[in-house]
Amino acid sequence: MPIRWSVLKVNEAMDEMEAQLDLAEAFLAQAEAEAREATNIANLPEYMGQRLSRLIYTIERRQEMKAAVGSVRNAIPDGAMEVEQRSTQYGSQQSLI
Repeated sequence: MPIRWSVLKVNEAMDEMEAQLDLAEAFLAQAEAEAREATNIANLPEYMGQRLSRLIYTIERRQEMKAAVGSVRNAIPDGAMEVEQRSTQYGSQQSLI
């Protein structure tokens, strides 16, 4: 059964997402550094330290977003991109089949 969704569009979306995640990396790294620095504030109550630790943990999980993009890419059937590239090589006309 042929694939009815555009493998190429999904791949392009993942390219865009990876580009955005790469742009965000420096900002997220800075946010993490600021949160870590805040944990060293003198006389910081434990409940604030716990919240800062949770924030740091959440920021650290940004690598999971890249892994999720990889998971989407891995779910694309083998050879599907090549088939779609060949079928759209001369334009995008709907199949009569």
